[in-house]
Parts: sequence; structure tokens; C-alpha cells
Amino acid sequence: MTAERFKPGDHVSWNSEAGRARGTITRVVTSPTTFKGYMVHASRDEPQYEIKSDTTDHIAMHKGSALTKLRT
Repeated sequence: MTAERFKPGDHVSWNSEAGRARGTITRVVTSPTTFKGYMVHASRDEPQYEIKSDTTDHIAMHKGSALTKLRT
């Protein structure tokens, strides 16, 4: 089963250490890159998504399978 594809501007939620978080996708990553000191193994087939939190200045990176699209 393929994870849902998202695009910049999509409003999503995900599980964080502090509970359910919400934010807006700011970038789709489709190649390996370093994010906050960690290697992100993204590809065209399995992109990862950079997300800006709605409530803080926190920027997160997640696979599509970890995200749920919210209705706007």
C-alpha cells in the first residue's frame, strides 16, 4: 500500500512526543538529505515532508505514512 502524497500548503497532523501535532507542509524532499544532523532517506518513490508546526516555530520531517491530511 502506497502512502498518500502531499504537497506544499497541505495541512496535516502527526503523532509527536507531546501528543498529536498539526502543521503545514512547506517542502517535499525527494532525495537523500541531512535534516537537523540526521540523514533523511527520501526518494521520488518515498518522499519525506518538511512541516512547520501550527503552534510553535518547530520544523519537522516525516514520511507520508506518518501524516494525516486535515480538512481545510
